Amino acid sequence: MIQEVGGVVERARTVFAERIAERRAGVGDPRALVGEMRRTVLLVPSVDGRLWSARSGGVRWVCAFTDETALARFALRHGPGERPVEYAALLGARIVDEVVPGLGEPAGLAVDIATEDGSMFFPPVTGIVPDGAAVDTGTAGEERGHGR
Repeated sequence: MIQEVGGVVERARTVFAERIAERRAGVGDPRALVGEMRRTVLLVPSVDGRLWSARSGGVRWVCAFTDETALARFALRHGPGERPVEYAALLGARIVDEVVPGLGEPAGLAVDIATEDGSMFFPPVTGIVPDGAAVDTGTAGEERGHGR
């Protein structure tokens, strides 16, 4: 039974990688990509129990990976030296619906950032994150307590 579940997870990751490749090639449906991201289990490295993120361009990016190989590429460059990299396996939906809004600042999801031809960014905009966390609604700062 566990192997069957693992097979389902692997198929979902494969479909997600295909959707990323389509968008990077300038084809495919962006909504289908977001839908696959939401349904895919992603691996998010953690340090001292906190999920790994990086700040760039005024946005905090939660870094997630589609598989252990992509995570290993990242860990070779940014990992904790000789210690193994710990990670959480989370649905993309949980990351963008719960983790990102909980950061209290503009935040998005960065997938496979150490994979040169396979990375994809999901910015904090309507349709990706909840409206209260989206920077394009005009309410994100107010709902986080940074408004007027």
